Amino acid sequence: MKNVLKKAAAAMAAAVLAAGLLAGCGGGGSASPGGSDSGSGVAITIFNSKMEIQDKLEEKAAEYSEEKGVDVEAYYSSDTVAAHLATRYSSNEPYTISMVDAKDVYALAAEHALDLTGEDWTGKTTQAITIDDKVYGFPVCIEARGIIYNADAIKNVTGEDFDPASIKTTADFKALLDKLVAGGMAAPCGVMKEDWSLAAHFFAEVYEQRDDPDAFIAGIQDGSVSLEKDPKFNALMDTFDLLKTYNYAKDAAISAEREVTEQKLAEGEIAFMFGGNWDWSVINAYDFSENMGMMPVPNDSGDGSNEKLVGGGSKYFFIDNSENTSPEQQQAAKDFLNWLVNDEEGQSFIVNDCALVPAYSNITLEVSDPLGKSVKAFTDADALIPNYNYLPDDHYSVVGSFMQKYLAGEIDRAGLAKEITGYWATAQVGAH
Repeated sequence: MKNVLKKAAAAMAAAVLAAGLLAGCGGGGSASPGGSDSGSGVAITIFNSKMEIQDKLEEKAAEYSEEKGVDVEAYYSSDTVAAHLATRYSSNEPYTISMVDAKDVYALAAEHALDLTGEDWTGKTTQAITIDDKVYGFPVCIEARGIIYNADAIKNVTGEDFDPASIKTTADFKALLDKLVAGGMAAPCGVMKEDWSLAAHFFAEVYEQRDDPDAFIAGIQDGSVSLEKDPKFNALMDTFDLLKTYNYAKDAAISAEREVTEQKLAEGEIAFMFGGNWDWSVINAYDFSENMGMMPVPNDSGDGSNEKLVGGGSKYFFIDNSENTSPEQQQAAKDFLNWLVNDEEGQSFIVNDCALVPAYSNITLEVSDPLGKSVKAFTDADALIPNYNYLPDDHYSVVGSFMQKYLAGEIDRAGLAKEITGYWATAQVGAH
């Protein structure tokens, strides 16, 4: 049957359903191993807001539809997840499958998500989202954060092979940075100035790198925790200060463009940048060095966090449970999810076409890009600190603005701690 594919950017909705900013990838569906054949004549819609895979998604959706006899409409939007989905729900036109962040699943599941407990794929991942003993969120991939390094750039200056495992403390990191400067690399680091990178990714590790993030945040809120005196906060900010001090753009840090920073890293003009394996979608556009990878954020906490990346399931599918989605459409959507996990072509779509790190134990295809390889190695070694998925909607923008002021030298560390403590006086974590 003819496959219809669309790219659409829906108007922002006045009503916002739930939390969410960053969104992920999706696909189209029908029969697969682990699911029953939904038959021909079924049409399903998929929401995708992971821009870098849209073209691959469209190609695969066309092939899948032709093979399975299920019409697929794949939509892309750069709007926030909540606003875009609000538009669809307000018009009673929900997507059959929607891709959201973890916190959106927690916010939307009770009202909008189909119970997927008992689906074949649930026994092959540790990253599914379960609420009240029911599975609602299908993890599309694993993503992780840390320091991205260019090993070739380091060796070109030092003459020595770079061993990321040798850099564990701030002293280790500073010694190498000084060695690079002495060898002619004027500024070995890059810092992304984007609020989401500074607050949702770097500063979030202040919460994540501890046994009980909820208790820590509650302590900030009730005054029993002094952020300014907190050892973890200071250990991570010591590392951030190194990135800031050795930043190639330190004299105009808030003007640095992400693409320029990533190009400098790719081509070896700088050696280090905090980021995640998603950055490969930018890096690979340039004349990148062959030997790159990711390492944990060096710090002096003494708790083993300097041997782990922070990450886990990233971007989740949920299936609509409303009367606007028929049982046949729901089955076609279930079949597609099982196809992604169990079918060789579905697995290849995740790993080879989309260059994502799979979240399923039965998918053994080699990850192609070097950042993904690093994440896969840390995942296989059970060396991931879990994401904290319940920060308030405005955390990345508000705390991000504080971090930008700190990056620009407009406030000191005590001022940063005061600003963030003030933020938590009224902010509340998301439901979970």
